[in-house]
Amino acid sequence: MSRPDNAARVVITGMGLVSPLGNSPGAVWDALASGRSGVERLSSLPVANLTTSFAGEARQFSGEIGDFGPLDKDRQKQIRKALKLMCRETQIGVAAAQLALSDAGLPGAAYDPERIGVVFGSDYMMTLPDEFSTGVAQCTVGGKFDFTRWGNEGMSQLAPLWLLKYLPNMPASHVAIFNDLRGPSNSHTLREASSNLAIGEAVAIIQRGAADAIVAGATGTRVHPLRSLHVMLQEQIADGDGDPAKASRPFDLNRKGMVIGEGAGALMLERLETAQARGATIHAEIVGYGSSFVATRNMVGRCDRALANVMRSTLRSAGMSAADVGHIHAHGLGTRTSDQQEAAAIGEIFGELAERVPVVAAKSYFGNLGAGSGTVELIASVLAMNEGKLFRTLNYETPDPECEIHIVRDEETPAGSSFLNINVTPQGQAGAILVRKFVA
Repeated sequence: MSRPDNAARVVITGMGLVSPLGNSPGAVWDALASGRSGVERLSSLPVANLTTSFAGEARQFSGEIGDFGPLDKDRQKQIRKALKLMCRETQIGVAAAQLALSDAGLPGAAYDPERIGVVFGSDYMMTLPDEFSTGVAQCTVGGKFDFTRWGNEGMSQLAPLWLLKYLPNMPASHVAIFNDLRGPSNSHTLREASSNLAIGEAVAIIQRGAADAIVAGATGTRVHPLRSLHVMLQEQIADGDGDPAKASRPFDLNRKGMVIGEGAGALMLERLETAQARGATIHAEIVGYGSSFVATRNMVGRCDRALANVMRSTLRSAGMSAADVGHIHAHGLGTRTSDQQEAAAIGEIFGELAERVPVVAAKSYFGNLGAGSGTVELIASVLAMNEGKLFRTLNYETPDPECEIHIVRDEETPAGSSFLNINVTPQGQAGAILVRKFVA
């Protein structure tokens, strides 16, 4: 895809997040700049039956109204009342969006609510076992569950509004309702690709003139009584009882798998003219985006092909070449196969430059936040770009000869004036965003 010559320029005027490194861009940058990991011993789940004992948990998020940023009394009342209808993933997603809106100074009286929308991503949301425990007990006789009783006796024990807590479109719905945002709205459930795809769609909506501003981002988790079990059955997980801060090792020869985590990120995106008219602070400009899905006929994801496709199309959409990219924020999952395929894709697109263009991976600090990873990582790179220097990739000690790319190992490498943010799912769905430093 390519951007029309007359397409609106889209800028970032607000950033909000909830993460294992803290719940503000400043806190996250402090952790990145000092090399401080957010991976610790698991505290929210019993570890006896899990294959890991550590995670990147958003420990500073309690779900109290203060976590949602500065709010007027009406909005405080709305959110506090709705908290009982939100699972934790929805809560942290809404909090990230509210923080992004606050950072941008929106919504304001000068804005037409019909021209502001929400595009938000998530993982598929899983119910907590406690939601079903009473109903299951009601249908259990002599230690055996009787399925024939569930319809009449078990279902009646569920909370009437139970389902609303776990619908993946609820983060976008809540944010739109709380802030009276009546413009285009959509929700994505594409695992780790959700963030970049939501941001890309938001940019496209603004470029075609359907909105002046969009709140875009995603929320996700791998820290959940059922989701964690799913992940450990399906993917390579870093195990062992060593130092948790050493567990996430993207691209390192001795990596053992990904670390589970939770988090959310959101951006306030606006037409440049609209942002300038209200005197908004502009953090960066989004100049390209792309999406690609590649799998075999047996539906085995081809992550290398998907990532190569999406980087190529994103550069094309921005009218830029690989030589114009200041750094790459890699997916950096930390599994053997994913990292090797990602490195191969970078090598294909960047050629000889692959050994020189700096690559960072913030998952080394907090693990896999699921759908929320991409936006948190994008914010990290915006902060680095505006600071003028990159953070190091934690725990990268021994290069993997199968990953011949330039992983950043210090705190002095220049960030450049642009970066590619890339993510991919195990099923082969990839998304990318190209961001550059804002120049009026």
